Amino acid sequence: MKVVLFAGGLGTRISEETDTRPKPMVEIGGKPIIWHIMKMYSHYGFNDFIVCLGYKGYVVKEYFMNYFLHNADITVDLSNNKTQIHGSNAEAFKVTLVETGLNTKTAGRLQQVQKYIGDEDFLLTYGDGVCDVNIHDLIAFHKSHNKVATVTSIQLDARFGGMDLGDNGKVVSFREKVKDDSKWINGGFFVLKPAVFNYLQGDISEMMWEDEPLERLTADSELMAYQHKGFWKCMDALRDKIELEELWKTNNAKWKVW
Repeated sequence: MKVVLFAGGLGTRISEETDTRPKPMVEIGGKPIIWHIMKMYSHYGFNDFIVCLGYKGYVVKEYFMNYFLHNADITVDLSNNKTQIHGSNAEAFKVTLVETGLNTKTAGRLQQVQKYIGDEDFLLTYGDGVCDVNIHDLIAFHKSHNKVATVTSIQLDARFGGMDLGDNGKVVSFREKVKDDSKWINGGFFVLKPAVFNYLQGDISEMMWEDEPLERLTADSELMAYQHKGFWKCMDALRDKIELEELWKTNNAKWKVW
């Protein structure tokens, strides 16, 4: 089963990091976050990746083309222009890097990689979010309902705590930040049948995957949600990158299942 990764957006909300590189190449613990995502999938035996490139896609290409150089000691003999690589930490990844357009939206990007996917179910997620979802359980759920699409749904922690107030400003109860049990949101980590491309027809370069395609799948009762109550974190802004970095440094990176 192949894994498709969206990696082409501008990442404007974390521009402190994305002026020179695409958001999936922003590092956590000295490794691009896209590497962390790939390591998660690899832990469950999925090593065949298709990466949808856009903004500064050449940075992603350079990283994987020179993966050995980035992750090994090297000796360069300038007299004959030969390079020797020492003890590289290689991965089992097979990575197909696809230029899907600078300004193409996510639905259009997915449409453009259809030719690399084939006629089997595949996995899809975003290049900026990590979690500890069990991919095998996710796939088993997908196969159990036989619908076109499965999305991993998650519950966000409330950004702020809350208080219940009585008369004259008396605090009746005080609540720290908790998950909102009433709301489930799209956490990425999809499993999709090839029939999903029936929902990606025509010129959809300006269409978001999260809009009309998922809305139509929902209207046709072809979208199911796998409820994940464990760890999930999207690197949407600089504060998220700092939080992920701190989790990594303190050995609390719950997404590190490998």
